Amino acid sequence: MTSPRNDPAPQPSQGHTHTHSHAHSHGPAAPVSRHLRKVIAAVLIPFATAVVVGLIAFWPGGAPDHERTGVGFDRQTQDGKVVQVVQVDCADVNAAQVPPTGDTSTPSGREAVNEQEGECAKATIEVTSGDDKGRRFVEVVQPDAPRQLKEGQGVVVAYAPDAPRDLQYSVTDVNRKVPMALLGGIFALAVVLVGRMRGVMALVALAVSFAILTLFILPAILQGSNPLVVAVIGASAIMLAALYLCHGVTARTSVAVIGTLISLLLIGLLGSLFIGWASLSGNTDDNTGLIHGLYPDIDMSGLLLAGVIIGSLGVLDDVTVTQTSAVWELHQADPEMGWKGLYRAGIRIGRDHIASVVNTLVLAYAGAALPLLLLFSIAQSSVGTVANSELVAEEIVRTLVGSIGLVASVPVTTGLAALVVSADRAGPHGSQAATAAPARTGRGRRRKTG
Repeated sequence: MTSPRNDPAPQPSQGHTHTHSHAHSHGPAAPVSRHLRKVIAAVLIPFATAVVVGLIAFWPGGAPDHERTGVGFDRQTQDGKVVQVVQVDCADVNAAQVPPTGDTSTPSGREAVNEQEGECAKATIEVTSGDDKGRRFVEVVQPDAPRQLKEGQGVVVAYAPDAPRDLQYSVTDVNRKVPMALLGGIFALAVVLVGRMRGVMALVALAVSFAILTLFILPAILQGSNPLVVAVIGASAIMLAALYLCHGVTARTSVAVIGTLISLLLIGLLGSLFIGWASLSGNTDDNTGLIHGLYPDIDMSGLLLAGVIIGSLGVLDDVTVTQTSAVWELHQADPEMGWKGLYRAGIRIGRDHIASVVNTLVLAYAGAALPLLLLFSIAQSSVGTVANSELVAEEIVRTLVGSIGLVASVPVTTGLAALVVSADRAGPHGSQAATAAPARTGRGRRRKTG
């Protein structure tokens, strides 16, 4: 049933035809028919219900407590400030160490020489937070240390309660809260200025995604829940919140959601297959080793697969939304274009998009693993040896599985969008376009011949 505004006039004139054509070419995309909205709702409502049920069933209620090991990130930390830095002879502060051999051809030899002959920095640090606020301790910084301390600099200090009093505190990092907060503010301002209300909703969606990650996914995994199940539920919740907040509750967004869901399922299946086939344990560095030591019941290979799914979600959203919007705009520009025409035109757009997105994904992972790749290059390892090592094999599987999901999302989402908008031609809006098109064509020809 159509509204009176959309009914064709009984006696169309040339001026009326021009107005009708202008509305189809430049106005907002017509909503899909009620029947198609029901079909989309029949798919998405059970899915969204299952996600909500999953969130309730697996909600962790916070990360479990454990006794701190004092290793790596599992240390008690407080804020501190460098109140004084004095240059001293390294031989005075490193007197208890073994004298150097004089052989500077090796890294250990050069380090030993510097510790005895160089000039060190003797920094006085004051604790500025916690129960020991105001307490001071001394930190000696070697001349070849990668992090040098400056007077007035904010630092992060670790506390070891079982150590002797003079050794309980040590500097572990620099306090970067101010520059990081400022950069975050600049980012938020740029998003709002350029995106306006859409930018505000994007920031809200980002906050929701971060909340789901920190309040549900991470604590649920630590509680012992299956990492894959938790990742699928959490990623689905992030996807629903982000897409509908940013793009509105429309049929167009719903098609993008369905396309993203299908692609995520493909990534999960491929990731599970190849992580198991390649015997990837997921326990490859100090951080994962510490996690496994603290929580031995966590399935580390499942944690690796969960990371693949969550890492692929952000780029998938971009691809599926772009493809759906492209097909919708193509249909609005030419309402008479059928499913095949829409699909072919959408795929041509998708090929350009996917070529750049896959390259972006590969370079992102390569950039994150650049120090590791540099170590292999220094060791002059062959490509086969590098690729076979578990550290690099994890990144290869992560990259290729995610890229396959991205590539598959283009035809899947394009096909779904083309089916939805082309099938809608049988509804009230589509029949209206079909009856109005011959009148526009006929009058256009008369103007050309006249």
